[in-house]
Formats: sequence, C-alpha cells, structure tokens
Amino acid sequence: MKSRRTFIKKSGLLLAASTLPFPNILLNRPKEKLGVALVGLGNYSTGQLAPALQETEYCELKGIVTGSPEKIPKWQRQYDISEKNVYNYENMDDISNNDDIDVIYIVLPIGMHAEYAIKAAETGKHVWCEKAMATTALECRNMIDACEKNGVTMAIGYRMQHEQNTQKIMEWAKTRPFGPIENLKVHAGYYGSPMQEWKTKKDLGGGAILDMGVYPLNAARYATGMEPIAVSARASTNRPEVFKNVEETMEFNLEFPEGVTANCKTSFGESMNRLEINCKKGWYYLEPFQSYNNVGGKTSNGTKLKPWNKNQQAVQMDDDAKAILNNTALMVPGEEGLRDIAIIDKIYESAANNGKRIRL
Repeated sequence: MKSRRTFIKKSGLLLAASTLPFPNILLNRPKEKLGVALVGLGNYSTGQLAPALQETEYCELKGIVTGSPEKIPKWQRQYDISEKNVYNYENMDDISNNDDIDVIYIVLPIGMHAEYAIKAAETGKHVWCEKAMATTALECRNMIDACEKNGVTMAIGYRMQHEQNTQKIMEWAKTRPFGPIENLKVHAGYYGSPMQEWKTKKDLGGGAILDMGVYPLNAARYATGMEPIAVSARASTNRPEVFKNVEETMEFNLEFPEGVTANCKTSFGESMNRLEINCKKGWYYLEPFQSYNNVGGKTSNGTKLKPWNKNQQAVQMDDDAKAILNNTALMVPGEEGLRDIAIIDKIYESAANNGKRIRL
C-alpha cells in the first residue's frame, strides 16, 4: 500500500476519483505545510517568492533548482536549505525521491515553462508555474496533460486573482451593482531600460504581450466574467535596437458578448497601470491594478477601494497550498492560463495581418 505521505501528495486528483474504503484516519493530512522548490533563482524568485515564502502559513521554501552554482551558498545560508534539496536542471528529476518537496514552482523565462513544468509533473510533485503559462496554447495543453497523466495539480501564478480588491471586481462582474457593463479600459506597462535580456528574445517568450499583456487580458476577462468573442491588435516598437524580434508595445481590442468592449494596451516603453470599468449606471476603477502593493481605486458613488496591505505572493501560495492540502479546487488552474494564451495566439495573428479582426 502506498504510504500516507505519497497518498496525500497525489490526492489532488486521486481522492476525487477513488472509491476505495480507506479509513478516515488515512484522509488526514500528514503535515501542515507543503515543501516548495523554486526552479530558477532570478529576480522574481529572489525578490518576491523566496521572501514571501517566509510569510506563508501553509508552505515553506525547502529546495532550489538552478543553473548558477555560484548562487547556491547564499541561498543555503539565507534560507537554511539542505544540500540534498539543491538541484540543477539536469538532475531535477531526482526530486521524485525527495519527501521534503511537495510542490515545484517554475520561475523561468516563459519560453522554458513548458519543458520544465512537464519535467516537474513527471516527478509526481504538484506544479506551480509563473505567468504567462507558456508561449503557445499547444504548450499549455501539453503541460496540463502531463499533470493529469501524473496525478498532480497545476496552478498558474496569477497573483492578482488572489488580491482583495481584484476579487471585489470579480464579484461585481457577477452582481453588476452599477448596471450592465458597457466597456473597459485596461492598460499595463512600464518603461524598461535596460531590459532583462530574455524579454527581448522571441524563443524565450519575450515581448510585451506575454510578459505584461497577460495582466490587461486576464483583467478584461475577470472584470467582465465573460470570454471574448473577437480580437484585433497592432504591435509597434519605438526602440528597434532593443526589440529586434519582439514587440515593445501591443494594443488590442477585445469584443465580448452583450456588446461589451475592452480597450487594452501593454508596453515595455510606457508606464501605465489602470483598470477602468464603465457601466450603464456608473463606473469603478483600480489604479494601480496589478502592482505588488497599493492596489486601490474608487467607484462613481464615492466608495473607496482601499489597498490591501498583504504580501500578494504569500497569499497566492497559501491559497494554492490550502487547495492541495484540502483537496479543493485551485483558484487559478492551468486551464485559466491556457485560455489567455489561446487568445494571445490570435492577438499575434491579428497584429501580423494589420489589425485584422479575428473571431475567437
């Protein structure tokens, strides 16, 4: 019989399907925290995820996977990571035999997500993957299939969906306190100089739409509670010496059912950060709507959406850990990431055809 430890580790899918009469004691989780291994020790892991894991209640940093040996001693000292929990990209398959690690978090350039998320799934560990999920919808589907095949779950790092004011916007998409939604304006970008090198390389998932563009795209979807039915897009670049093979800016318009439209823009050359929803009987907005802190806004009736001063990454990881521990649905599963990338495929198609309207 599989050990309790292995049984719970794979419970995300197995419990739902099992009809075996296990005693109730076997269903009790064997520990209160899940061990997380970060794959990739770049800026986001270093500056956001590792510190956030020190604030979580239901998970903890237990391992690292890196191709930079010089980083290892500092990480071991700072986070008390044992030698047996340190891996590189060639031997990360060995995590399958490590009971300290329950979750593998992919924090690599987007173009590497599919390869390493699939490797992670094949270890039998649950998979968390940063946004954007992958570079194509096909890659996303392959990642989901790998997780299903290996009986593990996959969560995508859309931290905003775990944030309090964003959840209020999502609730209003259903309750519509200001009447039917008519149109949205969703812009997110920053002026990057110098740029992280991978963000300028097509094969690594560079370009504004994949890195920053998933914020306005995902926001347009969760703020309406609907899926778009058509898209048109135009790409542009003001610094061709930097962005030789990818777009610096992408403007795209989404059409939703009920005549709702969303004007969206993302850029590495312009600072902007606003989600604005206009309704028949009023309006509301968040500005900023996707920063690491101070997400807040206002409504047309004077209600203030005050910033929620919690560590977004810690909340995100705790939510995902609780879902695994309690065998409940993930807030942002792989299918959510797939939906965005399928639309981005069509955004690129439209941009390549002079802004042609593409039905989804």
